Amino acid sequence: MAKKKSKVEKIALVSALVVLAAFAGLALRILTQLPDVEALNSYLPSESTILYSADGKVLARFHQEENRRVVPLSRISLYFQKAVIATEDPHFHEHHGLDFGGILRAGIKNFAYGRIVEGGSTITQQLARNLFLNKKKTLGRKLAEALIALQIERRYTKEEILEFYFNQVYLGHNAYGIESAANLYFGKTAADLDAAESAMIAGLIRGPELYSPYRNFKGAKLRQIFVINKMLEQGLITEDEAKQAAVESMDYSPANLKQLGEIAPYFISYVLQLLTDKYGEEMVYHGGLKVYTTLDSKLQTAAENVVTRFVSAEGDQYHFSQAALVSLDPRTGYIRALVGGANYFESKFNRVVQAQRQPGSSFKPFIYAAAIEQGLSPGTILPDVPTAFQVWPSEWNPGGIWQPQNFDGKFRGNVTMRYALEKSLNLPSIRLLERVGVQSAIDVARRLGVKSRLEPALSLALGASEVNLLELTSAFGVFANAGVRVEPTAITRIESRDGVLLYNHPVVEKRVLDENVAAVMADMMKGVITRGTGMRAQLSRPAAAKTGTSQDFKDAWFIGFVPQLVTGIWLGNDDNAPMKGVAEVGTCPRIWKAYNEIALAGQPVIDFPRPEGLLEVRICANSGKLAGPNCPPGRVRWATLWAKDVPRAYCDFHKPGDENNLVSEEVEEQVVE
Repeated sequence: MAKKKSKVEKIALVSALVVLAAFAGLALRILTQLPDVEALNSYLPSESTILYSADGKVLARFHQEENRRVVPLSRISLYFQKAVIATEDPHFHEHHGLDFGGILRAGIKNFAYGRIVEGGSTITQQLARNLFLNKKKTLGRKLAEALIALQIERRYTKEEILEFYFNQVYLGHNAYGIESAANLYFGKTAADLDAAESAMIAGLIRGPELYSPYRNFKGAKLRQIFVINKMLEQGLITEDEAKQAAVESMDYSPANLKQLGEIAPYFISYVLQLLTDKYGEEMVYHGGLKVYTTLDSKLQTAAENVVTRFVSAEGDQYHFSQAALVSLDPRTGYIRALVGGANYFESKFNRVVQAQRQPGSSFKPFIYAAAIEQGLSPGTILPDVPTAFQVWPSEWNPGGIWQPQNFDGKFRGNVTMRYALEKSLNLPSIRLLERVGVQSAIDVARRLGVKSRLEPALSLALGASEVNLLELTSAFGVFANAGVRVEPTAITRIESRDGVLLYNHPVVEKRVLDENVAAVMADMMKGVITRGTGMRAQLSRPAAAKTGTSQDFKDAWFIGFVPQLVTGIWLGNDDNAPMKGVAEVGTCPRIWKAYNEIALAGQPVIDFPRPEGLLEVRICANSGKLAGPNCPPGRVRWATLWAKDVPRAYCDFHKPGDENNLVSEEVEEQVVE
């Protein structure tokens, strides 16, 4: 019997030695393959890039698999630190990486319940697993986890370990680290979390999706109470704090889970493209950049609401399905609001920067600016009569006879240049373009910021060449800014994750138009709003603008400005289907007015510089000379002219008795496009 017992003991001893040897071999193999924990010194976790509005609001977080924002331990709520330690590792400050008592207690408890109800891993072990290992539940992985945890504890302080852990831990809904989780669940920073909020987030560590308040509010609440009780048991909070935390009503809402770019989505996607072009996707999605933009959230909200309202209320009636708006400060080029379409989540195509459309009559100011540069007066007489133009064949046009019409099909005889612009008359504008030269008008457009291809033909007067809304609006900003151009921008500065300045946008001013020429143009374009085609845009302050409608009513435009803000509106359909009635009811001017009444509220009323060197005289529209006693009242015009253009003689076209000829001005009072 004794021999048999001895044999069994020998077998057991050999087996134990074999197991021990195998375990030692496994440990040795793992030790030789362990990563160097010194890597934590230079470890840079994937960190989300954050976009800020000009007024300090977070617009978006760019990330791929991990939404993270790294913060130092000093900026993490003490309540959260206590809550995590209480539930995940009560002996964190006593052990050296492994809590053998905790492992034993967890093993007994799990055995009693017949399932895993408690983990034995310390915070340091969890950090080791998250940073260096996979999550497979194998003996080798557990052993590697323990060995790495011991190394981490020898190399780093408890405070450093906590900081690593709090910035690494997954807390549900793609939020990694406490800063991202605090923002996701409560719209706060990690520093501002109170006891109740800290307990709720700490409770997520064991089951981020299972205990999510967005998916399982009851489970999240029970888990929060569990954490609060753990904190109380360990003396980390007082009884009063525990009671208050347990009954506190917390403000977390599924609204925080809405898609990226719920506010200003077109602007955000535009900035994202700028950033990836500059830095590449890896840096943008993982580099933790801080991007400060030009967007004003108040103006953006107003723009989105106005566009949505008009498309919903009038789109079906007037046959348009899309609208776009962009608003800039002409003094800095800062884009203050941008709406690229009626609904971003239905169509991500950005009609402010991606759509090339015919601007119609909104291109005419470049022609008139070229005329003013060449010394013509706002009161220069232009013929508004039926005209046939010989168009020579070119790569853009097959050639032939071209007989353009005015919007309403009517002709008014001789009109002043100012009147032709205010009423957006086509024939006088074409004759003016012919007079100043097509290339001169193109040169002005280029200087002011139009970069799209422009066809060198008389059809430019009707806006036949396609442009985008951003470049056209920015170009009009030169008229608003006394002839000075500033390139449009969406970004003011960019910082690295460490706060190092990577980019600071310089506001570069460039004079591209004589100051007095710009003043004359602004003065003429004020008339578009006060008595021309844009009367429905009138504000209680000086403003100037130009309307535009493309051929077959496929596009409607309104670019208007005050000295501190220039705003462009476009309406149309992506499939180029024609609209109906938008010009007659002034939809674009009314959108512009509705937006600017909000955007300019509280802003100082500023007028444009007064043109210098112009004289105002009464002339006869028929003769172009000073109005005489025989001129009919209906043919007399007040005209602003340079001194050199003031007529030296009185009208000799009309004869005695003509003064009683009451020419109707009814046609001239019509609002025409």
